[in-house]
Amino acid sequence: MEAERSRVPERLQRRDEERLREVGKKRQEKEEQTVVEEKSSYFNASFGQERAAIEEALGGEGGPELLEEAAGRIQGLQKLLNDSIMFLPSYDTRQAQEQLTRLQSALDARRQQIQPTKKFTFKTRKKEGVPTAVVQPTPAPAKEVLVEPVAQRGFKGLSGQALSMGAQEIRQQDVQLSQLRDCTIILSGNPSTLHMRELSGCRVLSGPVSTSIFVDNCHDCLFAFPCQQLRTHSSRDCRFYLHVTSRAIIEDCTNLMFAPFTWSYPEILEDYRLSGLDRNRNNWDQVDDFNWLAMGEKSPNWSLIPEEERVTHWN
Repeated sequence: MEAERSRVPERLQRRDEERLREVGKKRQEKEEQTVVEEKSSYFNASFGQERAAIEEALGGEGGPELLEEAAGRIQGLQKLLNDSIMFLPSYDTRQAQEQLTRLQSALDARRQQIQPTKKFTFKTRKKEGVPTAVVQPTPAPAKEVLVEPVAQRGFKGLSGQALSMGAQEIRQQDVQLSQLRDCTIILSGNPSTLHMRELSGCRVLSGPVSTSIFVDNCHDCLFAFPCQQLRTHSSRDCRFYLHVTSRAIIEDCTNLMFAPFTWSYPEILEDYRLSGLDRNRNNWDQVDDFNWLAMGEKSPNWSLIPEEERVTHWN
């Protein structure tokens, strides 16, 4: 009985210590939540004010200089969003990105009014080295194919083609690739952003992208690119050779694999300079899965490409 009474204060002390720890934990969580809310409020106010100013500028009269200024401000908004993603709710992130896409479309439309975009040409070539690719019948190799750029720059609705764009076609603009099947796409230049949607069995090699790369509903593809941020949605069975200065984000994806970026071409150092990316900062193996919330446990939806399986020679 005496021993039992002596253990009572010990139990009370442990219980009091646990209570204090719980109170401290809740206080810390509340403080962290307050900081996040303050950051989110600041982002929404800053983003909304700058977006409205850009919309007003694009809706008025102005020449090429005004459009270039607007393009720079849109890139600044994209950087603000990229830097804020870690504390923004997914809904706010998607809304902001949709608004940025609308701004870019409005900018492209004004550019088209001032100086219509010229068509550019490329020659069909035999596709080489595309994993699991099935080449569809194409016109005679010597024949040139005219392709309308998609939203200023890009390719859409092609199959079994070898496609390429150089620095003169890209010119630090947005590039969009959509509804492509079994194609090899080489972008040897510096895009502002890169949007890829509904790609199947494709191989995409790109120079440094100044801001974000968006991958949506792609499967059985191989990607190689440097960028500030990568967002991948509803995609599966893809391999990424990645240089990313923030963190890669995936959502509703399965069986994605990552390795460090190793592709190169003669002008890549100049394109790195134009992009503003830090070549010494690469978080290629840091991936955030929005569908995997288990703390301390790695998402099963992505993995690293084993070193012995990585592509080292691209030609």
